[in-house]
Amino acid sequence: MRISDDIRAVIENASAKALATHGPAGLNVVPVSTVRVVQNTVWLFNFFMDKTAQNVVADPTVSLACWDGFSGIQLRATARYITEGAVFREAVEWVQPRHPDRAMRGVLVLTPTACYDITADQERAGRLLS
Repeated sequence: MRISDDIRAVIENASAKALATHGPAGLNVVPVSTVRVVQNTVWLFNFFMDKTAQNVVADPTVSLACWDGFSGIQLRATARYITEGAVFREAVEWVQPRHPDRAMRGVLVLTPTACYDITADQERAGRLLS
């Protein structure tokens, strides 16, 4: 799936974001603070996500919701959890100046498979955007 400029803007600027996973730790939903869109992937940075990382390794199917007020999107995606290599090093370099007080343990790289409108509006809610 291609991440359009409009979808990218919602992901990067939403005041609230939550990631849902499922796996050995059960159903898990966590708030997300730091995101980066890289080409057609979304990077989430693991500072505290023990259950999330465990779940993604076992079942890479995830859902990311991003919203402001009553308007937003839901991304369905396949995730990879990366703790070493070039992508990990790039993620550390990008996040370190933004959060110098945190130690990054891994990066979740989400490859979206679908994007839905979750706006609280009868005409828009559930509409496939991409």
